[in-house]
Amino acid sequence: MTIQQATPARAGTEQEAWIGRRLPRVEDDRLLRGNGRYADDLGLPGTLELAFLRSPHAHARITALDTEAAARLPGVHAIWTGEDTAALAPLLNRAELAVPAGLQEALDPLVRALPMALLAKEKVTFVGQPVALVAADSRYLAEDALELIEAEYEPLDVVVDPEAALRPDSPRVEESWDDNVALALDTTVGDPQAAFAEAACVVEEEFRAHRYVASPIEPRGITAAPGGYDGRLTVWSSHQTPHRVRDTVAGTLGLDPEQVHVIAADVGGGFGQKGVLYVEDLLVPFAAHRLGRPVSWREDRNENLTGTAHAREQTHRISLAADADGRLLGLRDEILVNFGATTITGLVVPYNSLCHLLGPYRVPHVHIDVKAVLTNTTYTAPYRGAGRPEAVFAMERAMDRLAAKLGIEPAELRARNLIPPEAMPYRTGLVDRAGNPQEYDSGDFPELLRRAVDRIDVPAVRERQRAGEREGHRVGVGFAVYLEATGLGPFESARVRLRRNGRVGLYLGTPSQGQGHRTSMAQIAADALGVSPSVVDVVGGDTDAVPFGVGTIASRALVTAGNATHRAGRLLREKILDSASARLGTPADELTVVDGVVLPLKSADEGAGSEAPEGLPLAALVDSPMTVPDGLGADLSETAHFRPPGFTFAAGAHAVVVDVDTRTGEVEIERYVVVHDAGRIVNPMIAEAQVTGGVAQGIGGALYEEMAYGPDGQPVTTTYMDYLLPTSSEIPDLELDETHTHSTLNDLGVKGLGEGGAIAPQAVISNAVEDALRPYGAVVRRGPLTPHRVRALIRDSAGEQRDAERPAVPTA
Repeated sequence: MTIQQATPARAGTEQEAWIGRRLPRVEDDRLLRGNGRYADDLGLPGTLELAFLRSPHAHARITALDTEAAARLPGVHAIWTGEDTAALAPLLNRAELAVPAGLQEALDPLVRALPMALLAKEKVTFVGQPVALVAADSRYLAEDALELIEAEYEPLDVVVDPEAALRPDSPRVEESWDDNVALALDTTVGDPQAAFAEAACVVEEEFRAHRYVASPIEPRGITAAPGGYDGRLTVWSSHQTPHRVRDTVAGTLGLDPEQVHVIAADVGGGFGQKGVLYVEDLLVPFAAHRLGRPVSWREDRNENLTGTAHAREQTHRISLAADADGRLLGLRDEILVNFGATTITGLVVPYNSLCHLLGPYRVPHVHIDVKAVLTNTTYTAPYRGAGRPEAVFAMERAMDRLAAKLGIEPAELRARNLIPPEAMPYRTGLVDRAGNPQEYDSGDFPELLRRAVDRIDVPAVRERQRAGEREGHRVGVGFAVYLEATGLGPFESARVRLRRNGRVGLYLGTPSQGQGHRTSMAQIAADALGVSPSVVDVVGGDTDAVPFGVGTIASRALVTAGNATHRAGRLLREKILDSASARLGTPADELTVVDGVVLPLKSADEGAGSEAPEGLPLAALVDSPMTVPDGLGADLSETAHFRPPGFTFAAGAHAVVVDVDTRTGEVEIERYVVVHDAGRIVNPMIAEAQVTGGVAQGIGGALYEEMAYGPDGQPVTTTYMDYLLPTSSEIPDLELDETHTHSTLNDLGVKGLGEGGAIAPQAVISNAVEDALRPYGAVVRRGPLTPHRVRALIRDSAGEQRDAERPAVPTA
């Protein structure tokens, strides 16, 4: 595969903007040729391999743990148990568990922190919890040693269902607590009680967002090595937040952060699962530090499915109140979240659900109650969308139930309730995740829906329904509209440096897991500096290159690191022009940079028809004795930090036509339309790929994927034989469209994009399937919509109902 670079502008003309061009991703050539460098590829001499003994019980006391036989096995170098690591500080994701002051003051939420011991010492609380760690010459020997460890357990009562976990007589996951409630809060806007009392129509429903798993192609991997030369500890980690890894590893080992160097090597997918800290992130560096030699651990797929964070599991008891025309008056929702066995991220996911529940709709009166409970299941954490897919599933399903009760076309009901663009900026009355009044900065939600409706051709679907489908098949159409707060703070860093060879180094605090940073961030830097993206080398996720950073999570990298790059680039451009001014004897304000050459403005404006004027190449500035008075050369670099003033809101509308085989229960997606708005698009090719990838994962959750547990807390979908992932054959061709309402909160006008595609699929597909099954009276209340579940919906429904006459598709 050959990567083609776009043709740069001619010297002698003002440089055309690189932002907005469909440049091929420069990172793909290396990765497709097998030249990626992942944490498991390092091959440091003398590296030991690690393996974890994990609990086979969901809830049990550890009564005996004998490692003597395992320690005698040739090739085993060390074994650690909870007794050996008890002095180490337990794991706590402090950044995620922190409650912003404004939110604390406004809502006074209960947020319980539950530090997690690095290795279980007295009892285990979920299947897969690490109990012991073995270091050996190879993974094979380490796993042989695990089989020789004699562990005895006293099983305890188990709670798996979050509803059961609320009962006073439920087993306590954390024995020091008086109940299993880990988080509780509620919020009210307006007078919802009066709104429901006065409503012409009320719907009350219960919807469940089921549990599933991120499943990155590359499971977690960590290699750590002590430095014999400088004494520093280097950690190569498949992680989304390397600076947090650095600081937490340093704190755990009693080191200064400067003594720990973390590098996010090539990362084969993260999706939020690799955005939080795990005990393994601390134990692997601990083993290297203690043994004084390199160690490596790579997670196998069974460990990833059972011992790494799960996601999504929520129950919504939601009610909508509307007037006779379908305009929303009020909303009530009781949200119950299954945290699993510990509180790994606190408010993050539950509060994301709360503050995205209203979506792009006007809802004047609101009451939302949220509780999160502990259960004896693997802990849950953010996964692409992080609380938004769950909220959108509940709200968009409720909107369809309201439309059915009122006899209004679902798309028309949505159109009547969308916030118009002239209302921007719009305040919902809620408090956002940062603790400020929630405000939608920009967007044209009616236009998103209009485009989706026009593309899907609802009248044609309704005509097919009236005409009757081929035997055993029903067709249905569904819609879902959503928004997403993007650009999470508190800051991000970028450093831009002009090198001696004229190339530009761009160093970011945000690693990439497939987002295309080496291309899109180079485009931003190129515009800021006046160079071609082909001369910009992007390095992300190296804590030595940028000392401060947050990471690539929460649809934030483009907004935060992108704007930091833009600002650092503009500052460096000014410094370049000042240096060139001293060299050329021309005032800096009479110079410009075009395609990596400093030119007088007059020459740059002469136009393409004239002979290209000579200028000063940037490389000539780096070592020029004219750049500083002492003749030692200038440091042509700049660092900038961008602190977003608030969340900028991306949005989208999805529309789907499905064919349901009522004999087998199989759901086939005939058409899938996505209309998205992420503000100014830096690289349309990358943006479309991000949306497509998100939709594919959302379809997986809607139709195939589920992490299931038995009543004893044993996971039953522990391999890909049972846990079903979609392949390319199951993902339809997507029909993509976009609008562009620029963000008002940053210089570039950009909004986050990476998660948007994953937010709506479960809602929109469920709406379409219910529409197809309307003659049976079926109501979709949970997923995934596997053939078995669809057949059960048909079988358990009240029986066939005559199709109601539907209004025409809305045209405005």
